[in-house]
Amino acid sequence: MAAVLFMEHLDGTILVTAAPRIAADLGVGSAEVGLAMTVYLVTVATFIPVGGWLAGRFGARRVFCTSIVVFTLASVLCAASGSLPALVAGRALQGLGGALMVPVGQLVVLRATDRRDLLRAIAWITWPALLAPVLAPLLGGLLTSWASWHWIFLVNVPVGAAALLAALWLVRDVETERRPLDAPGLLGATVTVFGLVAGLQLVADPRWAPAGAGLLCAAALSGAAAVRWLLRSAHPLLDLRVYRIAGYRAANSGGLVYRAVVSSVPFLLPLLFQDGFGRSPVESGLLVTAVFLGNVGVKPATTPLLRRFGFRAVLLGSVAGGAACIAAFLLLTPATPLWLVTALLLLSGALRSIGFTAYNSLQFADVEPGRLSSANTLSATGAQLATGLGIAVGALVLQLATTTAPAGPEAGDLFPYRVAFAAMAALLLVPLLSVLRLPPGTAAHVAGRLPRAAASRRAG
Repeated sequence: MAAVLFMEHLDGTILVTAAPRIAADLGVGSAEVGLAMTVYLVTVATFIPVGGWLAGRFGARRVFCTSIVVFTLASVLCAASGSLPALVAGRALQGLGGALMVPVGQLVVLRATDRRDLLRAIAWITWPALLAPVLAPLLGGLLTSWASWHWIFLVNVPVGAAALLAALWLVRDVETERRPLDAPGLLGATVTVFGLVAGLQLVADPRWAPAGAGLLCAAALSGAAAVRWLLRSAHPLLDLRVYRIAGYRAANSGGLVYRAVVSSVPFLLPLLFQDGFGRSPVESGLLVTAVFLGNVGVKPATTPLLRRFGFRAVLLGSVAGGAACIAAFLLLTPATPLWLVTALLLLSGALRSIGFTAYNSLQFADVEPGRLSSANTLSATGAQLATGLGIAVGALVLQLATTTAPAGPEAGDLFPYRVAFAAMAALLLVPLLSVLRLPPGTAAHVAGRLPRAAASRRAG
């Protein structure tokens, strides 16, 4: 699951650094290649809701293995593309495979994991998702410079083959609820997710802004109708009643804003280092790798921190610290010492890893086994939405700030990024307020801690 999650997230952003080379080979503009990235993100987000139903209908093992095959074969088609339409079609098929891999694979892990081991299991399947967007700019730059852009997709072939063999050997079917397909719920969720992700991607481009605004309006109307239907349906595709669970609600409301902000940072930093500081793609990729080192370095300490201080305290520290790090990016200039930039990126990566693991563990802490499938599908859809929306909002703020940048070379170059990072830091107030409302002993049974009152009674 960790391997396929890394592969799916990596392909969501790795095209950024290779776009100019792909555009030159296919005879199109660099901006047009962005369509291949948008199509992938939209397809993944759109088809995630049906993953849980397919797992119940055909078996989680069969759907998981099939999705790996689809993703891997689609990667080969992308590498063999000789035109932009062929590349876009391959990316759409790749997104379909990724949409099924993530929720179904995670459901297999959750069903097979005892609550006492939930923290460790979530930590193992979380950190690859954190590393992929950070490593993507560097890996994409290196593959494009030293080989060709085709290898961006071909590297998925050995990884996918190994993951398929491991899945056939290790994965067993888990019990899932077989229920009729909720066609109106699926249609409403699909239109809503597609409209949100595609609308925000398009509204940042002046040429497509009207179409983007129209999609956002359609998403709002469809979302309202879908929520009304899902709350009344006897067999809803997405069971919204899981939002009554406090931990799940916090992780999938304020937590989604946290994921969106954190996902925007690996997108904004390479642009700051290249366009604002004048560094090369490889240099900026190496700098952003410091975030990756912070992610990996803190991983062994994440579970002990949750066991020692509990979910509420750890989330408060990671969210507040993350906001401080993003605010500190406002002060960076080309003259800032390299060691200071690296230290800030390391700290940002460490806090990012802690926050992601805490949120991902908290959301399933109090969910009953019978609701795991719906809860998992909802959270996977929300997480993918957050990733797409984070990048789209970051790009939108960046573009709007560019049009109002003050005169002067350095001020004009850095102003849009300062506005974008200020907006992202301000958005983290939403999850911070959400965490403050959590009781101190939230999910203590998963963290291996007892509330103080219970601990006193046991000591007595």
